[in-house]
Amino acid sequence: MASRLNPYISFNGTARQAMEFYQSVLGGDLRLNTFGEFGSADQPFADQIMHAMLETPSGFALMASDTPPGMQYNPGTNITVSLSGDDADQLRGYWEKLAATGDVQVPLEKQMWGDEFGSLVDQFGIPWMVNITQS
Repeated sequence: MASRLNPYISFNGTARQAMEFYQSVLGGDLRLNTFGEFGSADQPFADQIMHAMLETPSGFALMASDTPPGMQYNPGTNITVSLSGDDADQLRGYWEKLAATGDVQVPLEKQMWGDEFGSLVDQFGIPWMVNITQS
């Protein structure tokens, strides 16, 4: 497998719901592993997500986990997920699904650099940017 770079998002008990939502937006295969599957079955956080991996038909990869007790959780302050490319219909579809339950910061529209661009914060507090390259 070639090297790749992908976002890894930490959640505070909502990783399963967030990743299932992202799968509904982006499609693809979602694998979820809980803390309980890896030796913490008797802990109150056993059903929370230790590791999630979403791989989409478009080649996107998104990883996530719930923050275990004792670790600091800072939502949305250190990550933005960026979707970009020239498949306008596909990217607009992602935008519409994210925006339906999110808070649009910059509407998806033509920008001074010539591309369509928009940004929003989704229902889980994660910032997203969508950039549709114009030929």
